[in-house]
Amino acid sequence: MSKTKKAGMDSYTACSIAEGFCGYEPDEDELHEAWQFLIGTGLCWSLQGWYGRTAVQLIDAGICRAAKE
Repeated sequence: MSKTKKAGMDSYTACSIAEGFCGYEPDEDELHEAWQFLIGTGLCWSLQGWYGRTAVQLIDAGICRAAKE
């Protein structure tokens, strides 16, 4: 079980996974979960530009889904 499944995803954890300073190597599912959290909450659109650009790439690739408005 991933560390975020045990503790739950929050903004700090999602950002730490996305930026790679979480202190461990997340698996691909956890990385996608973090990005989906950032997209779903809308946080990725208010952070540094690369968050939004990466989110668009992940949505376009079908890895993540756009947040419902």
